[in-house]
Amino acid sequence: MVNLIPIINLLDHVINDRTVPKNIRKAAEDSKNILNSKDPLELRISTAVHTLDEIINDPNMPMYARTRIWNIVSMLEQTRTRS
Repeated sequence: MVNLIPIINLLDHVINDRTVPKNIRKAAEDSKNILNSKDPLELRISTAVHTLDEIINDPNMPMYARTRIWNIVSMLEQTRTRS
Protein backbone atom coordinates (compact mmCIF):
# COMPACT_ATOMS: atom_id res chain seq x y z
CA MET A 1 0.00 0.00 0.00
CA VAL A 2 1.38 3.38 -1.04
CA ASN A 3 1.26 6.14 1.57
CA LEU A 4 0.25 9.47 0.03
CA ILE A 5 -0.30 11.23 3.37
CA PRO A 6 3.08 13.05 3.45
CA ILE A 7 2.45 14.36 -0.07
CA ILE A 8 -1.08 15.46 0.82
CA ASN A 9 0.27 17.22 3.92
CA LEU A 10 2.75 19.17 1.78
CA LEU A 11 -0.06 20.11 -0.60
CA ASP A 12 -2.04 21.34 2.43
CA HIS A 13 0.87 23.66 3.32
CA VAL A 14 0.68 25.22 -0.15
CA ILE A 15 -3.14 25.40 -0.06
CA ASN A 16 -3.16 27.15 3.33
CA ASP A 17 -0.31 29.58 2.58
CA ARG A 18 -2.01 32.91 1.85
CA THR A 19 1.23 34.34 0.40
CA VAL A 20 0.96 31.89 -2.52
CA PRO A 21 -1.13 33.19 -5.45
CA LYS A 22 -4.69 31.86 -5.68
CA ASN A 23 -4.19 30.00 -8.99
CA ILE A 24 -1.27 28.05 -7.53
CA ARG A 25 -3.23 27.19 -4.38
CA LYS A 26 -6.09 26.02 -6.62
CA ALA A 27 -3.75 23.73 -8.59
CA ALA A 28 -2.46 22.30 -5.29
CA GLU A 29 -6.04 21.76 -4.11
CA ASP A 30 -6.97 20.12 -7.41
CA SER A 31 -3.95 17.82 -7.08
CA LYS A 32 -4.94 16.92 -3.53
CA ASN A 33 -8.48 16.08 -4.64
CA ILE A 34 -7.13 13.96 -7.48
CA LEU A 35 -4.85 12.04 -5.11
CA ASN A 36 -7.80 11.41 -2.76
CA SER A 37 -10.05 10.12 -5.55
CA LYS A 38 -10.91 6.46 -6.15
CA ASP A 39 -9.16 6.26 -9.54
CA PRO A 40 -6.27 3.82 -10.05
CA LEU A 41 -3.08 4.97 -8.28
CA GLU A 42 -1.06 5.39 -11.48
CA LEU A 43 -3.75 7.63 -12.99
CA ARG A 44 -4.05 9.73 -9.81
CA ILE A 45 -0.28 10.28 -9.64
CA SER A 46 0.06 11.10 -13.35
CA THR A 47 -2.83 13.55 -13.26
CA ALA A 48 -1.53 15.27 -10.11
CA VAL A 49 1.98 15.59 -11.61
CA HIS A 50 0.51 17.04 -14.80
CA THR A 51 -1.58 19.54 -12.84
CA LEU A 52 1.44 20.71 -10.82
CA ASP A 53 3.72 20.81 -13.91
CA GLU A 54 1.30 23.25 -15.55
CA ILE A 55 1.87 25.87 -12.83
CA ILE A 56 5.52 25.23 -11.93
CA ASN A 57 6.82 28.03 -14.18
CA ASP A 58 4.28 30.63 -13.12
CA PRO A 59 6.28 33.87 -12.77
CA ASN A 60 4.13 34.95 -9.79
CA MET A 61 5.03 31.91 -7.72
CA PRO A 62 7.32 32.66 -4.77
CA MET A 63 10.58 30.71 -4.93
CA TYR A 64 9.91 28.84 -1.68
CA ALA A 65 6.54 27.67 -3.08
CA ARG A 66 8.20 26.56 -6.33
CA THR A 67 10.71 24.54 -4.31
CA ARG A 68 7.87 22.94 -2.35
CA ILE A 69 6.01 22.05 -5.58
CA TRP A 70 9.20 20.53 -7.06
CA ASN A 71 9.55 18.47 -3.88
CA ILE A 72 5.95 17.27 -4.16
CA VAL A 73 6.40 16.32 -7.83
CA SER A 74 9.61 14.47 -6.95
CA MET A 75 7.82 12.55 -4.20
CA LEU A 76 5.00 11.66 -6.59
CA GLU A 77 7.50 10.43 -9.19
CA GLN A 78 9.21 8.25 -6.57
CA THR A 79 5.85 6.87 -5.50
CA ARG A 80 5.02 6.05 -9.11
CA THR A 81 8.20 4.02 -9.53
CA ARG A 82 7.52 2.10 -6.29
CA SER A 83 3.94 1.20 -7.17
